[in-house]
Amino acid sequence: MPEQGFFELLFTGKWDDLARHLSGNIHMDMERYLSHLQRTLPQATIDTVYMVGFASLFAVMFGVVVGMVLYVTQPGGIYAAPRFNKVLGILINVGRSIPFVVLIILVFPLSRMIVGTSIGRTASIVPLTIAAIPFMSRVIEAALNELGRGIIEAAVAAGATPRQIILRVVLPESAPGLVSGFTLTIINLITFSAMAGVIGGGGLGHIAHSYGVARFRTDILVYVIIILILLVQIVQFTGQYISRKLDKR
Repeated sequence: MPEQGFFELLFTGKWDDLARHLSGNIHMDMERYLSHLQRTLPQATIDTVYMVGFASLFAVMFGVVVGMVLYVTQPGGIYAAPRFNKVLGILINVGRSIPFVVLIILVFPLSRMIVGTSIGRTASIVPLTIAAIPFMSRVIEAALNELGRGIIEAAVAAGATPRQIILRVVLPESAPGLVSGFTLTIINLITFSAMAGVIGGGGLGHIAHSYGVARFRTDILVYVIIILILLVQIVQFTGQYISRKLDKR
């Protein structure tokens, strides 16, 4: 029925016809809404995996390097440089202190410079990576510090060079702890990606905000939470499995 039919029914007092008219429109809108949601929810899940996947890859690449530098430059380390280590540690702590929502806003210009836009799933990879690097660095440093000094001393006594100690002793022996650190970082990135979606990052966070919060649809929030829980469980199970396989103890 055309829009003018609504006013005709309203002013002529045909309340039964008006009720049927409104219920029919609401039913059609709900069907379109649910159909749209069925298309967007799987795509939002794919977008979240895309953001977390690439951010994790870049965070591992840079985080491992920074964490290794922290380890080898600490007092008594292979390349001991206490002052440099202290300065680098302060910078990392500063990076970890910035709330993620604030960080997203701060790196808008950088995201626009790198990917050409400051919103969307690809742009969100930039702040996700920057947020994960300091965290990953500390996790890597902690995992490497769990390695006993006796192993390092034995390698030195055997005539191994610093490079050989790092590549053939430190990294292989610390592999289970490193994998656990990677797992923890990826899980944190899943949480961060949901926060990024609230301010234009896309993914499941966008669905939760636009459909669940803005339209007061608790069921949508439940769907998003269930998917996020499943993603976290998959990452956690996979990480634990690989870590156990690498553990020689």
